[in-house]
Amino acid sequence: MDLRFGATAPATEQERAAIASVLGPPDTGWDGGKRTTADGYAAFGGHAARARRHLLIPALHALQDRVGWISPGALDHVCERLTVAPAEAYGVASFYALFRTTPSPGAVVHVCDDLACQAGGAQELCEQMRRRFGAEGTQAAFNGAGLTWQRSPCLGQCDRGTAALIQHAGTEPSRLGLAPADPDRIWQALQAGTPAGAAGPPLVPQLEDRSSRTLRLLRRVGQVDPASLGSYRAAGGYQMLRRAVALGPQGVLREVRDAKLLGRGGAAFPTAVKWEAVAANPVRPHYVVCNADESEPGTFKDRVLMEQDPYALVEAITIMGYACGADQGYIYIRGEYPLAEARLRNAVGQARARGFLGGDVMGAGFGFDIDVRRGAGAYIAGEETALINSIEGKRAEPRNKPPFPAQSGLFGKPTAINNVETLLSVLEVLRIGGPAFAAIGTEHSTGTRLFCLSGSVRRPGLYEHEFGVTLREVIEAAGGVTGGRPLRAVLLGGAAGSFVGPGALDTPLTFEAMRAIGATLGSGVVLVLDDRADITALLRRITQFFRDESCGQCVPCRVGTVRQEEVLARMARGAPLGSVAAELALLDDIGWVTRDASICGLGQTAVTAVQSAVRLGLIGNGPDRDQGELT
Repeated sequence: MDLRFGATAPATEQERAAIASVLGPPDTGWDGGKRTTADGYAAFGGHAARARRHLLIPALHALQDRVGWISPGALDHVCERLTVAPAEAYGVASFYALFRTTPSPGAVVHVCDDLACQAGGAQELCEQMRRRFGAEGTQAAFNGAGLTWQRSPCLGQCDRGTAALIQHAGTEPSRLGLAPADPDRIWQALQAGTPAGAAGPPLVPQLEDRSSRTLRLLRRVGQVDPASLGSYRAAGGYQMLRRAVALGPQGVLREVRDAKLLGRGGAAFPTAVKWEAVAANPVRPHYVVCNADESEPGTFKDRVLMEQDPYALVEAITIMGYACGADQGYIYIRGEYPLAEARLRNAVGQARARGFLGGDVMGAGFGFDIDVRRGAGAYIAGEETALINSIEGKRAEPRNKPPFPAQSGLFGKPTAINNVETLLSVLEVLRIGGPAFAAIGTEHSTGTRLFCLSGSVRRPGLYEHEFGVTLREVIEAAGGVTGGRPLRAVLLGGAAGSFVGPGALDTPLTFEAMRAIGATLGSGVVLVLDDRADITALLRRITQFFRDESCGQCVPCRVGTVRQEEVLARMARGAPLGSVAAELALLDDIGWVTRDASICGLGQTAVTAVQSAVRLGLIGNGPDRDQGELT
């Protein structure tokens, strides 16, 4: 691609219309409009145009939704409109997996072959797709179906076995998450043009039995209409915002502090500390962000909450904004969640129309509004500073810390960031009070936790338990191991988590207990593996995942994830360099370097699953360890 203004064919009228749907019509020839005589004497835009840089990714989404790909001419026009260098804009467009910068059919199907789906038959599905629609790849020749397909990392539908995401470009674009998926269902969905709103009921098995009475974060799932603000209010919605206003910002912060609420995104950072740092910062304005870029393989809890209880998230982030002194919030949702995005946008619109968002929320004398931003397929965007960069219209590359977001975050201003589960926990804190919330669970892990059960369990799905429940109890609540087969291992926390063996079944699931055994709760993944599981294949998929998802910014992660994948590939082929023992020693060295020297959590945790598998003897523990056999 020739990255210069005017070096390619101009954007088509269709492409210009798509861009204008986000940026509005151009005002002058300087920002892509028709040249006039006045343009020869004065240039307008400058700072005003660059201040809209954050609209780059929404504009690229609009282009791809309308045309199916981002052409050089269309990218050139976007650059003119936003005063962005073409090379920089191309760097953004080519960074995200869901954007395509080469000609592509109007329909693209992404088929998940990640951890949970692999256990559910993803390889068989991919083979069926190959036979039905031809070879994988966006550059594939036409197959008579007018679509192409490609393998995809986790799509967040792990509770349903196999999964696919359909992108269909056109004047009425559609995106659809389909699970369970097979070629016939995919073809029928494409023919019917199924809208994003079509989906089956969520798999929350506890709703089917008496244990639903103890649910807190999930108590409205299946009980309210996710499209109706009235239904949410009838179930107690917005009472917590009224209580927050009655308490005042400091009162809200006090309740969150008393609750000892830790973040549920994996780092377990105290929520009150983060909010108080932003609220006390004299620099204005303040921003609050909900990290809904739930991309950890095996995780689907936030998707269920957003699809089934979207108004709760809108209310919770409004309370967050009120407590932190922010008048603008952002919900950054992963691009693979079309239904959740549609329901959130509807919830934000209805809340704004009814006075729960806007210049004077509920007549309480404070203003707050929400902008929903769609991600474009980047696991690294789940890291808070990478997410900030993405909202600003940049590549989702992590920033050096300090400064932390509470000091200099979105647009260089104080910013508080929490994920969906954490924010819904704040509603529960206000509902029962901080001290009462702290009395649930254990001293250092308070409240309840959502667990994503998948793999070899009888009843996969989303479960809510108080902290302190044991791993055995969680698996038994899901019906136990499928077919009563022996348990081989459990992957806790997703690809960035750790394998634990049957000896850990009676370990309490708390932050402190997990640290004590060298594991992590992470994002709440509990992937159960029986004696038939192909651990080597799972580990290879994990290493390939991190190799592909590394942003490449720092050498330890960029090189280390590749070297890790190469070692596993050699061992799987039975062709180690030297011996298996030597390869395992190399893996250990790679682990120390990436963990100690990577700029962010991706590199620091990319080796965790492999190292835990080695410790458990799941790999590299065969009779020919010193020669070259992988077990």
